[in-house]
Amino acid sequence: MRNLIPTPFQPFRARFLLFHCKARRTQHYHTQFRDFSCIASRRSHTQGDDSMRHIYEPIEEVEKLESYRAGGYHPITIGDHIHSRYQVVHKLGHGTYSTIWLARDQKHNRYVAIKVCTADSNPLEFSVVSDLSSSQQSSSTSLGKTMIPLMIDRFEIQGPNGTHPCYVTAPARMSLSEAKDASYNRLFQLEVARALSAQLVLAVDYVHSQGFVHGDLHYGNVLLQLPFDLSQLRLEELYKKYGEPAFEAIRRFDGQPLPRNIPSRAVLPMWLGEASDKTELPEAKILLADFGEAFSPTKQKRFESHTPLVGRPPEARFEPHKPLSFPSDIWSLGCSLWEIIGQNSLFDGMFATADSITCEQVDALGILPVEWWYKWEGRHGKFAEDGTPINREGNPHRSWEVRFEKDIQEPRQRKKMPLIEPAEREAIFKMLKSMLEFRPEDRSSAKQILECEWMVRWALPEYEKIRGV
Repeated sequence: MRNLIPTPFQPFRARFLLFHCKARRTQHYHTQFRDFSCIASRRSHTQGDDSMRHIYEPIEEVEKLESYRAGGYHPITIGDHIHSRYQVVHKLGHGTYSTIWLARDQKHNRYVAIKVCTADSNPLEFSVVSDLSSSQQSSSTSLGKTMIPLMIDRFEIQGPNGTHPCYVTAPARMSLSEAKDASYNRLFQLEVARALSAQLVLAVDYVHSQGFVHGDLHYGNVLLQLPFDLSQLRLEELYKKYGEPAFEAIRRFDGQPLPRNIPSRAVLPMWLGEASDKTELPEAKILLADFGEAFSPTKQKRFESHTPLVGRPPEARFEPHKPLSFPSDIWSLGCSLWEIIGQNSLFDGMFATADSITCEQVDALGILPVEWWYKWEGRHGKFAEDGTPINREGNPHRSWEVRFEKDIQEPRQRKKMPLIEPAEREAIFKMLKSMLEFRPEDRSSAKQILECEWMVRWALPEYEKIRGV
């Protein structure tokens, strides 16, 4: 068993392995450019069935080892040289379709993050990120471009599991979900939550203006930028400050030798982050990451959403034959803003199923559109035909207002944080409810959200305070 004593910059990590990793991180992994995609229904690997069987002893905070197979991860370890230029010095994280590494760019003497994708990852991600980060379009949406990772380099590498696309960006600090997981109260300071929300809407507005749907919006795919330059540290200084790489031996359940397409040791990710409640306003600058599910509705038709259930748009379930488009992002964006402002998700994701999430949505937002309502068999035994909740002893009805008090106001009050005053509360309600309309065509656009009262009076002014810092 590896040592769980925290480093000076990891004060929360050990105890969260014991509590939050079990209770709250069931859908979160430490990544810098999150594929996140830890929901089982996300697109499945098609080559072989090793990724579906348990072959290796699992290691916490490490990628699924069965995915080291044809079409899967590329085996990498500390000290490797990638593309004859980048020396791997630490691990930043992983997602279902990539591992992410901190490397020293020996050409420019700086630290970079390298996302090494699985051989069967979505090839469109590279073109989407490249288009978004290099667009020369001048418009009111250009501010959001600063919240898209800038691609420094891109290339492919060959390995025992196939050909792996790679791209290089500046390292990020942590995701918003990781920041909350590192805090006992799982809250951002109110001014920080406002600034984060404003930036996320600006980023989505920019992505939409360029003709793309992100396709996987949630606060696990929103990264906080590093508030300092890692490159000023020599390697020994980096290790002294953040800890040297930690390893765990990889073992098969059957005791057989490891195949050549998997490393002999797993590398545990480093921690560059800070707890959400300790994050200060000048540090609250974001990057919107993981465009592995992004698409252009004018060029591709996408019918299935792989966004985690708590933020998945309901039309993906009730109108599966209609292609998804920009409004699907808006629903997920609304759910993400709630999680940034509050302590927990708007819809309870613990042991979530499609029916339990729909039940949560109806409790909070009211009855489904009539054609969806009668299509939904799960309503029986939970609701009367008019949408009134019934037989709810084990799963009590929680209205929108109750959720706001329990998830946002009361946790802030317990921690002696400023509460949201009535005027701001009503402005938040109006904005979020315009985003969480059941029918996609009834939702506000990202541009309209930027013009709403809460953005104009509360969120954007907080972002303006740090914009030039």
